[in-house]
Amino acid sequence: MRLVMKFGGTSVGDEKSIANVVNIIKESRDAGNEIAVVVSAMTRVTDQLIATAEEVINCKQKPALDAFIASLRSRHMKVLEAVAPDFVDEIGEYLDSRFMKLSNILLAVHNLRELTPRSRDYIISFGERLSAPIISAALRQGGVPSSYMSGCDAGILTDGVHNGATALPESYPRIQARVGALLTEQVPVVMGYMGCSADGAVTTLGRSGSDYSGAIIGAGIDADEILIWTDVDGVMTTDPRLIPEARVINSISFLEMMEMSYFGAKVIHPRALVPAMQKNIPVRVKNTFNPGHPGTVVIREPHADKRVVKAISLIKNGCLIKISGAIMAGRPGVAGEIFTALAEAGVNVMLISQGSSEMTISLIITEEHLDAALTALAEVKRRGVIREFDFDRDVAVVSVVGAGMAGTYGTLSRIFHGLGVGGINVMMLSQGSEVNVSFVVKEADGVKAVRAIHEEYHLEAEEQA
Repeated sequence: MRLVMKFGGTSVGDEKSIANVVNIIKESRDAGNEIAVVVSAMTRVTDQLIATAEEVINCKQKPALDAFIASLRSRHMKVLEAVAPDFVDEIGEYLDSRFMKLSNILLAVHNLRELTPRSRDYIISFGERLSAPIISAALRQGGVPSSYMSGCDAGILTDGVHNGATALPESYPRIQARVGALLTEQVPVVMGYMGCSADGAVTTLGRSGSDYSGAIIGAGIDADEILIWTDVDGVMTTDPRLIPEARVINSISFLEMMEMSYFGAKVIHPRALVPAMQKNIPVRVKNTFNPGHPGTVVIREPHADKRVVKAISLIKNGCLIKISGAIMAGRPGVAGEIFTALAEAGVNVMLISQGSSEMTISLIITEEHLDAALTALAEVKRRGVIREFDFDRDVAVVSVVGAGMAGTYGTLSRIFHGLGVGGINVMMLSQGSEVNVSFVVKEADGVKAVRAIHEEYHLEAEEQA
């Protein structure tokens, strides 16, 4: 089989974790598989790079970069010495050249007092630039031929949007030529989270960008399967920190997984599924620290389960905005003006509900976007498009997902029965697809609502084929 294995930050966070990674790759390669690897930065490194880049803009004196670089170097060299002692000189020299470049660009940002989207992307790509050579060296230390390359060198061509780039279809033949051609002889290790625009500028792929990188590489080499290695056993019926009885789901469809991801499940970002879905490549989520567990496979067709509900997700810290006024009734373009204003203010709207009278529109946003939303709506009100609006900060969004809901009678009745037994009031309801029903409750009722539905559908029990 031809596989792509993507390893997240916790999977490559220290020498012990990297030893697990090497064993997983070696065992699979010894079984006859061709493998391309995509890696994230070590745990917390990207966050440190972002924080430092933003700090140096405001430093009145020359920033203390030496201590930051020394700390970063010490961590990576310690791991390198443990996992690849025979390659310390070779890889150490490469890493030192990266540290020098990182220091120079951070100093330039300080001197210019400006952090452009382009320079920010370049800086935060260094986490993967430091981790990938170490993983590759660890494989070589274990007797596995390997080389490392950036996302740009691997052939990921993007639309040029910084901090949220999208890979272009032209990437696939480039990846096949640059990565696919190596697989019979070695294990290429690709730096995740990054690609390049047509003019050669480094562009990062946004949240969970390394997952997206893994899917892009998988689509480019026509992989038989893409494995996302993380620190959990798979996709759960709900967050086990909220509901300890939560269970790993054996199989889930692309559509179900995308709905879950959008509404709070953080195992795979929705964008990371798109290349795999386009080429119908299964994506399997597995635990680096428990590799014997079969994990969860994400596939095109939903797995048969007598329960119509498969999983429940929860988004806390939501805000409910109600927009109203008789002036809205029957007036074309009101919703367009409202959502254009919100989009221009950078506000992401998660859920929408409109009353049949056309006099009320309710929407859900995250709390971090509230100030921007209120400012935008105040301007819409000033233009006479709406009469009034108000908001409620203390709300949570519960999303119920399951392909079995499509065409099944009584699904909403059963969901609301569970909520009624729990004494939970629903403030807003939205159904965007046949596999998802989302509703809004008070923040204090969020976990209670998840538990009520989890118990109503007995999701703690094994799947019922």
